[in-house]
Amino acid sequence: MSSCATVLGGRVTEYQRTKPAPGKPAREIRSAALIADVILFWPGAIVDFVTGAIYRPQ
Repeated sequence: MSSCATVLGGRVTEYQRTKPAPGKPAREIRSAALIADVILFWPGAIVDFVTGAIYRPQ
């Protein structure tokens, strides 16, 4: 499997794993990793969203 943000993004922080509280701003997505996932192997995008690696660290 090729999930670009999981493989190339480094360590996943607690900020990336947790959903923002109501009223807090949404987490930003790593657009390059998302595009690479869609082009190379779209199920990899699912893995990245589940692990939280697709979100930019704070």
